[in-house]
Amino acid sequence: MPLSLRAKPLFLLAAKTCLRIMLAPNTEGPLPVVIVVQEIFGVHEHIRDICRRLANEGYLAIAPELYFRQGDPNDYADIPTLFSGLVMKVPDAQVLSDLDHVASWASRNGGDANRLLVTGFCWGGRIAWLYAAHNPQLKAAVAWYGKLVGEKSLNSPKHPVDVATDLTAPVLGLYGGQDTGISLESVEIMRQALRAANARADIIVYPDAGHAFNADYRPSYHEESAKDGWERMLAWFKQYGDKKA
Repeated sequence: MPLSLRAKPLFLLAAKTCLRIMLAPNTEGPLPVVIVVQEIFGVHEHIRDICRRLANEGYLAIAPELYFRQGDPNDYADIPTLFSGLVMKVPDAQVLSDLDHVASWASRNGGDANRLLVTGFCWGGRIAWLYAAHNPQLKAAVAWYGKLVGEKSLNSPKHPVDVATDLTAPVLGLYGGQDTGISLESVEIMRQALRAANARADIIVYPDAGHAFNADYRPSYHEESAKDGWERMLAWFKQYGDKKA
């Protein structure tokens, strides 16, 4: 039976970060923590629903607003202008620091610091890989169709393929074989980098799915792949991140 959930926005002054938090109040704490990293569209209803679903599984699920210093994604009419006008202006270092602050807040507000997890979608999928190489306290990460390789910039000096040797948490990558923005060649390059690094990671490719196959509000949604990916994510979290210290 689904838990009675409550959501609340919180402005975390220490990090100057706005959080969207889903609490599972009927579950005995401290709870394992899942940080949910947004798509390029920000913390919209789909991401809030991901939080609700994770809270129903007994997690303290938190989706931080990671663009708020640079702007509001709702102000952009299409993806190209959103990307160039806002997303590219958000430094990776700022994002990773904000996630650290979120993890710290969670550990003081009902979350178990020893069971810290992260998942991310699209833009957030790339961040999930980077965070698994950034925070040694992270227990597991699941990256949904996040870019693996690409051009570097001052705001994005590294991509997941560049941090394969630095991963400290096990990472599960979930990708679509029909994704026109993330080639199968780049997936294979990442697999080779992970093997060379002897990293604890696995990449699943769904042959019939495209990009954003878990986004049930978009035509890209591929139900079979999305459901399988969700179950794999929960199993990955249980395997690596659900053990109490």
